[in-house]
Amino acid sequence: MLSNSESQILNLTVDKYQCLAELNLYDSPACTRLATQAAVGRHLRVTSNHQDTAVEVYLCEDDYPGWVSFLDLGLLQPATVHYQAATFAETEIKKLLPKVIAFTQKAMEQSNEYLWGGTVGPNYDCSGLMQAAFVSVGIWLPRDAYQQEAFVQAITLEELQPGDLVFFGTPEKATHVGLYLGDGAYIHSSGATQGRNGIGIDILSEQGDAVSRSYYQQLRGAGRVVKSYEPQR
Repeated sequence: MLSNSESQILNLTVDKYQCLAELNLYDSPACTRLATQAAVGRHLRVTSNHQDTAVEVYLCEDDYPGWVSFLDLGLLQPATVHYQAATFAETEIKKLLPKVIAFTQKAMEQSNEYLWGGTVGPNYDCSGLMQAAFVSVGIWLPRDAYQQEAFVQAITLEELQPGDLVFFGTPEKATHVGLYLGDGAYIHSSGATQGRNGIGIDILSEQGDAVSRSYYQQLRGAGRVVKSYEPQR
């Protein structure tokens, strides 16, 4: 049975909420497969699409959709202030990149493993680590690797600088992303099957070990973060 506060959410007395605790969002109303996570304080919009066990929501900062279990509605409170996207000049972002890199390196030092949908740590997926690293300095990226690739400014591999993103996948779509560190190295969170089951450093070369070579063979290109994402909804 739902509490009064949970019933109010489903009755849409307001539609904007904030997370009181870390929140899992799922990719279907069954709530069996993680889509993404929301850290404490994140804003979300509850839609009128309710199923038997879950409600569809959109995270305000990156427009990402997902389903929240009725069991987790108690982790939400009405937002007292609506989310407003911050703007950054490209020069400001460049100055913040050392802190972005430091975030990923600190995350690697903690015990971690790859988690599909992970964005709040210690367990991340590839794009979740990138999003978390940039938001640690106030810069928002879209959620998924292919969205991040479309969002950044495309650059050549010869133009790569520390703090740029490198993308991997198929000719049709980016499915993996890492953060360039310099000297041909990048840091990323990779899976157990093809990668290192967590955060590690690999190189953009055929001369690396089996994991580095595998990703290098899937290299699509690179991009530079020159702005912070602004919600479209």
